[in-house]
Amino acid sequence: MTLSERIDKEMKDAARAQEKRRLSTLRMLKSAMKYREIETGKTLEDADVVAVVGTLIKQRRDSAAQYTSGGRPELARNENEEIVILEAFLPRQLTDDELAALVQEAIAASGAKGPKEMGAVMKALMPKVAGKAEGKRVSDAVKSALAKLSA
Repeated sequence: MTLSERIDKEMKDAARAQEKRRLSTLRMLKSAMKYREIETGKTLEDADVVAVVGTLIKQRRDSAAQYTSGGRPELARNENEEIVILEAFLPRQLTDDELAALVQEAIAASGAKGPKEMGAVMKALMPKVAGKAEGKRVSDAVKSALAKLSA
C-alpha cells in the first residue's frame, strides 16, 4: 500500500469515526499533495509525499511558535495536534547517534576539513536523511561536527 493510499484509507476511517481534527488535517494534507502533483505535473511517489508532510509539519511548528509567543496557547495546541497526526506518515526519525554516524560518513566522503565546507557535506548527507531528520537538526549536527574538526 502506497503512502497516498494509506492517507486515503485513514481519511475514510476518520470520517466514519467522526474525528473532526484528524479528518480536517488529512484533508489539508491531501490538498497539499494534489497541489504538489499539479505543480510538478506528475503523480507523487512516496518520497514526494514524505516531503509534502515534512513541509506541512515545518509550517505547523512555525505557526505554533508564533501563536505561543503571541499569547494564544489554544491555537498553538491545535497546531501541535496537527503535527502529531502528520508525523504518523513520516518514516522513523533518526536518533542522534544514527545522525552523528551519517554526518561522520558524509564528512569523510566529502573530505571536509572545516566549517567552510558545510555545503559539500550537506549535499552528500541530505539524500540519505531525507524525511528521516528535519533539515535544521541535520544542519546543526553538521555544524557541530565540522566545528570539532577545525578546533
